[in-house]
Amino acid sequence: MNPQIANLVLVLFIVQVARKFDMEDPNVLFYVRAFYASSQLLVMTLCYITKFKIKAKNDTTPLKYVEPAKPFQQEPNEVVQTTFRDYDLKKVDELINQTIIGVVIMSALHFYWNFTQPLFIQTILPVKNALQNNVIRIHLLGHKAEGELKRPFKIVSPFGALADAQQPATDKASIKKAEKAAKKNE
Repeated sequence: MNPQIANLVLVLFIVQVARKFDMEDPNVLFYVRAFYASSQLLVMTLCYITKFKIKAKNDTTPLKYVEPAKPFQQEPNEVVQTTFRDYDLKKVDELINQTIIGVVIMSALHFYWNFTQPLFIQTILPVKNALQNNVIRIHLLGHKAEGELKRPFKIVSPFGALADAQQPATDKASIKKAEKAAKKNE
């Protein structure tokens, strides 16, 4: 099942569960806040443990791929030359930034506009998303880096096949074509 659809189903379920609680009760609110804080702390802990394991493994296997251009921009595709270690560290840093931005947004929603139901929802989704993150699956959960976990990772889109054009390419023809385009634009 597509992760975005699974998240939508999970959110709908969590909303139904959240309706069972009185979010105006200070005791319930305290526990929701504590549960939210501990789930975010768990995600950050998973990220930093993963970073530590990546650095300890120090896999310098070269990785060369074509990063697709961002939609609606005229920039050409970019050839990226890196290592498995650096690629994985970049992906973990993206997850860390995503978590921090989520905490900032949720804090604003909760403390400024007094929304508590999204706070309840965000106690579960980030942990689920972290455990489904490809880098965490490889380095913490012990999955092999093959199939859908082969680097560079596929970009999952709710639009399915429409997003295939926006996937990183590793074939030699695509890399050569992107290198020629980059030389032409210099």
